[in-house]
Amino acid sequence: MTRVLVIGGGIAGTTTALALHKAGFGVSVHEAHPDSAEDIGAFLTLASNGMRALAQIDASTAVTDAGFPLTSMRVLDGTGSEIANRPLGESGNPLLRYRCLRRGELNTALQAEAVRRGITIRHGTPLASVQHGPEHVTAHFADGSTTTGDLLIGADGLNSTVRRTIAPATQPRYAGEYVFYGYTTPASPAEDTDHERITMVRGSTAAFGYTVSPNGQTYWFARVAGDPLSADTIAHGTPGQWRDLLLPLLRDDATPAAGIVEATDNILVTNATEIPTGTPWHSGRTLVIGDAAHAASPATGQGASMAMEDAVILAKALRDAPDTDTALSLYETLRRPRVEHNTHISGNISRGAHTPSPTGRPPAAQPGNDEPTRQLEWNSPLTTPHPDTAHPGGGSWTDR
Repeated sequence: MTRVLVIGGGIAGTTTALALHKAGFGVSVHEAHPDSAEDIGAFLTLASNGMRALAQIDASTAVTDAGFPLTSMRVLDGTGSEIANRPLGESGNPLLRYRCLRRGELNTALQAEAVRRGITIRHGTPLASVQHGPEHVTAHFADGSTTTGDLLIGADGLNSTVRRTIAPATQPRYAGEYVFYGYTTPASPAEDTDHERITMVRGSTAAFGYTVSPNGQTYWFARVAGDPLSADTIAHGTPGQWRDLLLPLLRDDATPAAGIVEATDNILVTNATEIPTGTPWHSGRTLVIGDAAHAASPATGQGASMAMEDAVILAKALRDAPDTDTALSLYETLRRPRVEHNTHISGNISRGAHTPSPTGRPPAAQPGNDEPTRQLEWNSPLTTPHPDTAHPGGGSWTDR
């Protein structure tokens, strides 16, 4: 196999292209959006396991040059009292520290690194259909162009066109809550001078989290249980409407949350969604990864990091296995238990069925389970895990 087509130039797709390039494969990326800055206003965090995946493909610097590190987490109850304060993830290792940044900034940084390495990225090329063949697979795009490769990887997100060719009956489902994201302009209304700390608030009617950047912006999220918002409501809602919807849910608590939201002009909202576990991931020479395969609610804050793990494990499987079919089977054997465990845990948190202790550990760092970390090590060959070591580990913190 010499040429891989990656559909989707977001976090999953571009990281996969970087990993495949390092493994020696020819790869091209085809992104539907005309530029790299989809969801430019939303922020996310990369957990230590995601940063570990980036380190294995020599992409750490590209990401650490954007955003800022998070090394600790505190938890407040609805009265504003601190109930926990501890290190976050692998805070002692500068390379593996959690990182907070805007999604658009992360996409831009990853794509710039891919271009620097000579990887072709085509923008404004929505996928129309996939034509399967015994030796090759051909992507047909909306502009009438086509391209053929030995393997096609769908990293095209929650509403994946590629997934519809593999599992046409699969639909994303609501995970039990809608999520607000916002950021304030300097100076910070949170009055928090620790720029490497994220604060989680266990409010009476909403889960809230915030962190203050070195330049004084406060990045925050709020998770609210209830019926899903309609697509029309989300499409036509304004930041002022979102602020008015959220503030009454926060004002009864003696925490910084209401003040932060009141000072915010940049607010987005989305329904938390997930892909049902057990969904097929590959057919013939086509595979879906990242959110296209295993989107989870944002409650564990692991979406981007799990996609980065996917990228490294897939590249290693294709590198180490004797043929494509064996590689894809190995990849699925290694990844499905871990990512579907995350989907299950995250969905339970969103539905209020389970609230883990705020350990600040990503799944890769759970005590007694070193297998995910070993799998990510670039120079360590991949093998099918022993049943006793395949369990994916526990949850992480409570949101991104």
